[in-house]
Amino acid sequence: GVDREVVQRIAREVKDVSDTGVQIAIVIGGGNIFRGMAKAAEGMDRATADYMGMLATVMNALAVQDALEHLGLPTRVLSALHIEQVAEPYIRRRAIRHLEKGRVVIFGAGTGNPFFTTDTAASLRAVEINAELVLKGTKVDGVYTDDPVSHPEAMRYRELSYSQVLEQNLQVMDATAITLCRDNDMPIIVFSINKSGALMRVMLGEEEGTSVRREIA
Repeated sequence: GVDREVVQRIAREVKDVSDTGVQIAIVIGGGNIFRGMAKAAEGMDRATADYMGMLATVMNALAVQDALEHLGLPTRVLSALHIEQVAEPYIRRRAIRHLEKGRVVIFGAGTGNPFFTTDTAASLRAVEINAELVLKGTKVDGVYTDDPVSHPEAMRYRELSYSQVLEQNLQVMDATAITLCRDNDMPIIVFSINKSGALMRVMLGEEEGTSVRREIA
């Protein structure tokens, strides 16, 4: 389900960054409610399971919107699936206009298509709205040579190229998302969403997480 304390903490960090004048758009996942690729979906039609996952992302988007608006930050949820009673339909120019007006935009329902992850949705929306940077907030503070939980000796990469991520099959984002960012020269920073202040440090250009960008000389 939704952990209210976690949502409120993330909302405070988003507001701190927004207060600096940075335009913020959020693509949100739904794995805490339902994940199309998880064991709970075994035996289900894949497309049906993915649509259920998309609906879960809309629920999370509404929870984050509520937390942000309680902090006085104007927010709009734009959904790739049409659920107009609770969210605006995704329209690229509308999303850009909301950002120009200082609103945080939350993209729900992924790309609106099964078989695509929210990682791909994040890359796609970033390219569409002419974002400068994709930030992936995850459970670990960057990309490691191995699973840092089961392999404490694993080393964190400070910087990677798109090709290195694809060739080494590093679990940053799925290959479609990485390829989309590579083809559009969209830099990525992977950081821990659970680490207090990490979002602000990333925005200030401090060393935080792992940077993925064009080929490293």
